[in-house]
Amino acid sequence: MAGAPAAGASPDRAPTAPDQAYDRVLAEVGPRLRRIRQERGVTLAALSEATGISVSTLSRLESGGRKATLELLLPLARAHQVPLDELVGAPEVGDPRIRAVPQRRGRMTVVPLTRQPGVLQAFKLVIDPVAGPPEPRTHEGYEWLYVLSGRLRLLLADRDVVLRAGEAAEFDTRLPHWFGAADGTPVEVLSLFGRQGERMHVRARPRGQGD
Repeated sequence: MAGAPAAGASPDRAPTAPDQAYDRVLAEVGPRLRRIRQERGVTLAALSEATGISVSTLSRLESGGRKATLELLLPLARAHQVPLDELVGAPEVGDPRIRAVPQRRGRMTVVPLTRQPGVLQAFKLVIDPVAGPPEPRTHEGYEWLYVLSGRLRLLLADRDVVLRAGEAAEFDTRLPHWFGAADGTPVEVLSLFGRQGERMHVRARPRGQGD
């Protein structure tokens, strides 16, 4: 768990293997973004218009002068019409027949999207509706959820909210929490989970009056 150094510990500790892997992933994002854009024949100006991200920010992202964040990568993934994991770490070479293997965990199907070790792990979840009362739980970490399809019910401490497709939530998992299908149909969710203190800072789409 990330936290303050213990008494007497040196603040200038050597980077751990997960830290180094995380840094490598971030260093590869810029060249990957440039390659994808150039392969599609898209100019920085056109990409800026499609995403709402300034040309200078896009240029710095591609050159490594700006750190990649989810607030920047999500609109880029939508504009390029590629999965988020293709921008943040999928191998560029290898057997194209290799696919992530879905895993069944209780009421949900889990598809791991992260191929490199690091502090941030990504999953696609397909959660089936289940009978019975919710059972909130707590654990170390920080989680971000983005609803791809369906409706997600999220219980967080004393809050009870329903998220629709295109909406997101982020929370400290030390708070009592539970999430699942809000009605009788499955819900499809993108989940990003990080160690304590690794926040994603992604805002949900504002609700319209007709929601």
